[in-house]
Amino acid sequence: MRTTVVGLVTPHLLRVIELANEAQKGKNVDWHLRDTVARTMNELADHFNAQALVASYIEGLENAAQQAPRAREDYIRILQAAAAAARNLRRD
Repeated sequence: MRTTVVGLVTPHLLRVIELANEAQKGKNVDWHLRDTVARTMNELADHFNAQALVASYIEGLENAAQQAPRAREDYIRILQAAAAAARNLRRD
């Protein structure tokens, strides 16, 4: 079985999107978000193409935030916070 960047990154993006949906419902997900992003960054760092995976992860988070309806402020905030946290944890 051949793994792709999309196949490796998508489950991580979906976890953050789930948290963003919970935040939109009024739940405090900040701790879970930090934990999720940190775990993702550790998992992606173990791959030979870690830089491409991390770049795709951050790009996916940013795109999801940009495409979200402006009225979903908490949802967007969580996606942007995840992208910022990932950028801060990135190992270049």
